[in-house]
Amino acid sequence: MNDAVVMRDVVVVGGGCYGTFYAAQLAKAREKGKARFRKVVVVDRDPACRARRELGDAPDRVFIEREWTEYFDAFLGSSERTEPGAPQDYIVPSPLMPHLMFEWVVRRARARWPERPVSVEAVPGTLDTPYDRVGADGTRYVSFADWICPTHCVEPATCPAIAAPRTWEMSTAIGQLVERLRAGGGQTISSALFVCRHHVFGVGTFAVEAVLEGDAVVATAGAGGEAASVLVGTISSCHGAMNLLTIGRSTP
Repeated sequence: MNDAVVMRDVVVVGGGCYGTFYAAQLAKAREKGKARFRKVVVVDRDPACRARRELGDAPDRVFIEREWTEYFDAFLGSSERTEPGAPQDYIVPSPLMPHLMFEWVVRRARARWPERPVSVEAVPGTLDTPYDRVGADGTRYVSFADWICPTHCVEPATCPAIAAPRTWEMSTAIGQLVERLRAGGGQTISSALFVCRHHVFGVGTFAVEAVLEGDAVVATAGAGGEAASVLVGTISSCHGAMNLLTIGRSTP
């Protein structure tokens, strides 16, 4: 098991078709010696969700009946940064989930600065991706794909949809966008990206550590009392959802 992916706990968001697939794949990876973890936690408000019906409880699998917002307020609010080299906790998002980590960061900011305006805005600037839309809630959804991607694609170096090398990387594109926004002047702009990568057996994750680091970026951006903005994105190599979190100037 020297090549096994080592994790602590793995939180699967949702117990529907995607969550069932991911929880099953994690179990297979463990059986074949490709992954080691303490437990998989499937979070869904439905006590009879598909994952529970088809997979059931196990010594290394538990189900939490709770709204995602409530769960992450408790889970992330009590999480601490892990020691270097220690196994980390990971989150497995659903491809169709709302921008949950950003929503958590916003709630944290408003609790941290109750006397300052904290607003959510659409991310400005040009990204030059084939797909670029702003949702009703101000979330900007972007993608390098102008085709239908294969289900559970792990975004390999050779794109399976076009059978050609993948020449793009969303984190690089957004980093360049942030640099252009900074160069444009105005208030300070930082970035916090939660990057979902293929981890094992078709399961994409991002570390809880990355979410806590994103919250720390927001705390640092607003610490001086001046107006500041943080671009917060949940992204993979090909797709992303991003918002601009703006913290107003502190008044005497």
